[in-house]
Amino acid sequence: MDKLIDCSGQACPRPVINAKKAVDEFTEDGRLTVRVDNETAVANVTKMGRSMGFEVTDKKISDHEFEVYYEVKVASRDERSDEAQKAQQEIANSCAVSSGKPKKNVTVVLSSRYMGTGDEKLGTALMKGYIFALTNLDPLPDTVLAYNGGAYLTTEGSESLEDLRQLEGAGVTVKTCGTCLDFYGLKEKLAVGSVTNMYDIVETMAQSDLVIRP
Repeated sequence: MDKLIDCSGQACPRPVINAKKAVDEFTEDGRLTVRVDNETAVANVTKMGRSMGFEVTDKKISDHEFEVYYEVKVASRDERSDEAQKAQQEIANSCAVSSGKPKKNVTVVLSSRYMGTGDEKLGTALMKGYIFALTNLDPLPDTVLAYNGGAYLTTEGSESLEDLRQLEGAGVTVKTCGTCLDFYGLKEKLAVGSVTNMYDIVETMAQSDLVIRP
């Protein structure tokens, strides 16, 4: 299996996020080519590949065109997923520092399966769109907290699971209130992230520079 993704023009850490996403789509060993337009992106994409245990090489095509090659090994990718997640978060933090912007601790709170008040069908569609938009936020939030009706978003049957898993894969911590999962009978259906409690929720929100509630 061979794949090429063009990340030219993408701001840090987007090339790394897209490289990781492309690797996750491999169902068999093969080669991934990541095209970027600066040496910082080359270094970051290389770091990500090596964190997954791949052989990584690169080539300078021109002053503003480079290619990084991963020899993807599916078994190695799966075994070292925790290392890859940690590397991606470190790269995201370094991107924030190098941009000259102070790194803020941002928490997104999902307290309902709907966004806004009014028609539930519309509210469901709005929430799905909101969570998808989060995956394209730059920088990404640090934490997503789900409680009360928001517990439905992180469990089996949620239309937002793929997007929440992408956020988690990019280093975002996803936590769902255990009391809420119990109340709705969803504890055995949690499909992304981990279970948390009210003390952790309070602490996470208190330590955040910014708390966003859609």
